[in-house]
Amino acid sequence: MTALRPPGDRRLYRVSEAMYLLSMSRSVIYEQIRSGRLRSVTQGRTRLIPASAISDYVALLEQEARAS
Repeated sequence: MTALRPPGDRRLYRVSEAMYLLSMSRSVIYEQIRSGRLRSVTQGRTRLIPASAISDYVALLEQEARAS
């Protein structure tokens, strides 16, 4: 896999790239998408994760960690 740039440099990521950025498995990524915790878009048959959705998801995790 090629080196990935930080989320601010690109606007959309494939699921495999989001897996790398978030250190999560494919099944966990899709579970988070299904639950509405991680936003995604589709272009044709390709599911893409907006960079803003990755940032929002990390912020959500941090907020949940502070609340516990």
